[in-house]
Amino acid sequence: MSAESPAAPGQFAHRRQQFRAWRGTRPFWAGLLVMISGLPIMYFPYAHIKLGGLTVAMATTAGAGSLIIGVLLVVLGITLWFQKHVRTFAGVAAIMLGLVSLPVSNFGGFIVGFLLALFGGAMAVAWAPGVPPAEEPAEQDTTGEGGAPEATDYDTTLLRPVNPVGEPNDLSGTSPVNGANGRHSAG
Repeated sequence: MSAESPAAPGQFAHRRQQFRAWRGTRPFWAGLLVMISGLPIMYFPYAHIKLGGLTVAMATTAGAGSLIIGVLLVVLGITLWFQKHVRTFAGVAAIMLGLVSLPVSNFGGFIVGFLLALFGGAMAVAWAPGVPPAEEPAEQDTTGEGGAPEATDYDTTLLRPVNPVGEPNDLSGTSPVNGANGRHSAG
């Protein structure tokens, strides 16, 4: 097998191409960011961090609220992956939950979860499904006499004067000649 010969696509390459096609039809990265934003918001109110011999407890009285916000953000991220038609609702809900997490759960998971929810929600709202490419028409035989190619752009074959004498140079269609006087005809 030489360096120029193409390798047969294996199972890994096939699955990777399938995942890539699936990912391209939905707001994948927005859903991932929204899911990840729920993790620090859920984690920090229940965390006990040890710094040397010192234990720092970040538990707040709103721990249940933080857990609910974090779980909702994870569910919204999964929803963005599998229900792409509710992307606007899920994006706005993620932004709102990110904002609510600021006062409820240690400044939105120490700003990390808050920012991820904001960016993921904004990406979800801004995402639009792609349009499949249109098929190109088949090429037609454009040979003229003697096998020479026929001219297809007729504007360039004839040279016309730019502004013939006696013709106004108004391209807007609002000249006094056609009764518009430069105003719209809406009223």
